Amino acid sequence: MAAWSPAAAAPLLRGIRGLPLLHSVHRMFASQTEGELKVTQILKEKFPRATAIKVTDISGGCGAMYEIKIESEEFKEKRTVQQHQMVNQALKEEIKGMHGLRIFTSVPKH
Repeated sequence: MAAWSPAAAAPLLRGIRGLPLLHSVHRMFASQTEGELKVTQILKEKFPRATAIKVTDISGGCGAMYEIKIESEEFKEKRTVQQHQMVNQALKEEIKGMHGLRIFTSVPKH
């Protein structure tokens, strides 16, 4: 039997997207990053009737790409593209420093 070595075990210790599993576990339980908090605060101000806002840094923590899920009455009777345009407009300044943005919008179900 071959001896265990960190180099041999490295592929087994990698999680999704090649991040170490410990990093992935840490992010699951860590509080929001500074960027996530900033984007969340802006969205709360721009969409005061939002019933749910979730911002996730999907760039591994560097703030280059975010996933945004927002549920708001302000989106009622608007097409998806219009809803996304509203979010893009709200984050106009922040988007300048990002590489990508995933947006998921919805209207609350009563």
